[in-house]
Amino acid sequence: MHDIRIRGIAERATDHGRLKVTLTQLWYLSRTRNYAWGAREPEGVPAGLRWLVALPVAAALLVCAVLAGGDLAFFAGVAAFLVLVAASVMRHRPGQLPRSQVIPSEETFRRLMTGAWSAAYGSLPRGVFDDAHPLPRPRGTDRARTAAPVARPTSVILCTDPVAALFLTANDLPGRLGAVLLRATAPEAAAEHSAALTDALAQLAGYRTALPLVVLHDADPSGVLLAPLLRAAQPGRVVVDAGLPVSAARGRAGAVRLARPCRSADEEQLRTVAGLSGADAAWLIDGFWSPVAAVPPRLLESVVVRAVERALAAEPPGPRNADTGGFLSWPPVPRPARERGTGRPGSGTSRNERPSSA
Repeated sequence: MHDIRIRGIAERATDHGRLKVTLTQLWYLSRTRNYAWGAREPEGVPAGLRWLVALPVAAALLVCAVLAGGDLAFFAGVAAFLVLVAASVMRHRPGQLPRSQVIPSEETFRRLMTGAWSAAYGSLPRGVFDDAHPLPRPRGTDRARTAAPVARPTSVILCTDPVAALFLTANDLPGRLGAVLLRATAPEAAAEHSAALTDALAQLAGYRTALPLVVLHDADPSGVLLAPLLRAAQPGRVVVDAGLPVSAARGRAGAVRLARPCRSADEEQLRTVAGLSGADAAWLIDGFWSPVAAVPPRLLESVVVRAVERALAAEPPGPRNADTGGFLSWPPVPRPARERGTGRPGSGTSRNERPSSA
């Protein structure tokens, strides 16, 4: 946690003052260690249960040894001794939920930057602001819409990460792109992903489906399911998934990896609905995830810009020619060729429909 190192990280993160980044983003970039552990099943028998069984058994064997006498007493005493030895030798390792650790912790880093650093240098590094104190809300916005209102928006950005949403707002990225920035509620680990979908649909209800949608989310189960579920719920809207890919979070060195219990989705759903590979789906089910706010700010900015451009260039989804008939429509029956002007029965209606001069 050297001050020269922190200042260099801040300079690169803000692109030498061009961008504004949150203190949380700087914490992710300044980490020295990051550990993540999956769930661990309990092993062995708990000590209380062992002695609850071993002591009565050993006592019964000792009573038998006292009352029986002879060889039976000897064997009963040996059995009681072995029961006590087995109970004392057995070990138990309790189960453990998925957990992670970032060094230094966010609390420690925030205390150092707002305390010792600010006291020594007068303020945070150039371009860094404390996201614990929200930016002033632009006039005409509400809790869902975090950026200044756009007169005639051309797209909608839906962000599930509050830190990433603050970053986009602080740099006026929605205004520069002519987009509306909406912040969807990110469900907790134990919540159902349907809560995020319901909240997103409620916010999108005020915007016509002709506006393309860009979804920015974490690499977690609720995030990867949000875009395809929104695409299915609003088939007339262009939906571009700009979230952090699970494959990049899982396999790229240097990515921030966190862990928490996953109870909001199953592996089959992640494969079929979100289109993840078996390895990526299993990684999420094991409790691992990665926040999109940990992506370097310049890369995050470019990803959002490219996603909005791609959404604007995409053609609105609509019924294709092959699907207009419906699956219950029969092909037309070929009609026999008609003889021109005969009017004979069975040959169709005569093409000469004018009355005869006779």
